[in-house]
This record gives sequence, structure tokens and C-alpha cells, in this order.
Amino acid sequence: MRSPHWSLIQYRRSESDSTHLGVLFEDAVHALPASWPENAAQLLDEWRQWEAKLRNLDVHSLQTLTAAELIAPLTYPRKIVCAGANYSDHVQEMGGTVPSVPSEPFFFLKPPSTTIVGTGSDILFPEGEGVKLDFEAELGVVIADRCQGIDAAHAMEHVAGYVVANDVSARGLFHRGDPMAPAFAWDWFAHKAFDGSCPIGPGIVPAWLVEEPQNLRITLAVNGQTKQDSSTSNLIAGIPELIAAASRHMTLEPGDLILTGTPAGVGMPRGEFLAPGDVISVEIEGLGRLENRVGLRNRSLAQL
Repeated sequence: MRSPHWSLIQYRRSESDSTHLGVLFEDAVHALPASWPENAAQLLDEWRQWEAKLRNLDVHSLQTLTAAELIAPLTYPRKIVCAGANYSDHVQEMGGTVPSVPSEPFFFLKPPSTTIVGTGSDILFPEGEGVKLDFEAELGVVIADRCQGIDAAHAMEHVAGYVVANDVSARGLFHRGDPMAPAFAWDWFAHKAFDGSCPIGPGIVPAWLVEEPQNLRITLAVNGQTKQDSSTSNLIAGIPELIAAASRHMTLEPGDLILTGTPAGVGMPRGEFLAPGDVISVEIEGLGRLENRVGLRNRSLAQL
């Protein structure tokens, strides 16, 4: 699968070190000059100021770091807006019917500062009985500036870049058996909002380096076995339509992350769920590879 030209990353040199903004190029971490923002959130808050410098960036001239730990490339977006049921094959595998005419996209939210983790970090198994932890490979869209009520024709002007994501889901916590009323039978909070449920990474690839974001191969493997293998060309609502629809409901802000949905191959239809120690790898053509292991809370993977 084609590797990215380069991507914006965040890194630390030690556990006690602060966050630094850098570039991932040819599988190596490169430092940006000291005059650049310290982190991705600061850069995105002034995206229009830094965009021209990024376009002219000579990555070959940057200092290569021999010891650096990648962390999540964005800590943290103000919002994580997630599109549900947005691949036709996924709708069908979950027992739904694909509409002949695309309807208004369905959205839900994840809390940003507690769900996001980076590549190499553990996904901590949620507490509770019958969790049924599932995986969802997704293309993430990073918003460049403050926008509200925009139309699809101009939506792509507000994209800073793209990132690989995994919308980890607790399927077993989704349906409540004792709701106060039918409307409260579906628990999106327990299903989607638990800590560490939104791995992203390894970096944010600027939009101008991704020629066709709606024609990228997207795959996910568990312990080396491919589970999802599709293309972003199979999105029901395209990226412009998703951005426009989200902006009709809320003001989008710099660094906001929109997850665009997952293709077929998730574990739920087959009853195949994640277990502690499993390694999940998500890869999107031209954007890089995101890899995480499943761990148990208050217990290291070395004990598994």
C-alpha cells in the first residue's frame, strides 16, 4: 500500500518530556524548527498562517531524531464528530437497507480528550459484563478553520488534512434491557465514549498531498488477519456532504475531527470480538498505518 509523502506528527523524547510538533517522513521522526508551534492544536488554530509554510516545507532539510516516541497527532480536537452507517456494505452486513437516495447523515459524538490515543498506545478494555469490543477502520478528516452552515461545493476548502482512525465500539453495552422508554433503549454513551476508544495516527497528512481522498484503500487486520478491506469510494455520504451536514448542526472549529464511517468486515455480524492482547492494525492508502493493542485496565500487557 502506498505510503504518505509525509505527515504532521506529535512526539516526546521521554515520558516526562512535553509534546513536540514534527514530521514523519520515510518512517523517521523529524523535528520542526523551534520557531514553529509547539503542538498540532496551536498550528491548526493558526492554519491559514502556517499553511503556506507547510506547502513549501523542505522535509529533507529537517533534523532526524533517533529517539522519539509518537503520540496522538492531535491533542486534542475540540470535537470528534462521527458518521454512522456510511458505507453501503457495512449497512447491509448490519442488517440495514441502503437508501436509494442518500438521506441526511447520522452523527454521534465522542469526548475528545479521553478517547483519543496514538499509534502504539493500548486500547484499554472497558469495564462491565458482555462488552463485545469491536473495531472500525475509518478515514478521519481534520477541519482547518471555523465554519458554520457551509455548502458541499465549498466544504473541501475547510479541510486541513486526513488521518487514520479506529472507532472502537463496545457492542455489548449498546442496547439496554430495561429502558425507561423505547427512545432510551440505545446507549450511545457506553457504546462509543469510553476512554481510549478513538485511536488516531500516525500523523495528519495535509489535504494537498492527498489527491483523491474518496478513492483510498482502507484495511484493518487483527493479529495479522485481514478483517476489513475496502475503499473510501464506497462512502454513502461523501466527505463534502458530511462536512456540510455537520456544519448545519454546529459550528466546526480548527482541529475538529470528523470520522467518516467504517466499511464492511467489523466483528459484530460474525460474533468475532477483540480480546486483551489482540493487535489491531489500520492502514489507509497514502495516510499510513495505525497500530494498537488491547489491554486491561490496571494491568499491563506483560501480565497477559
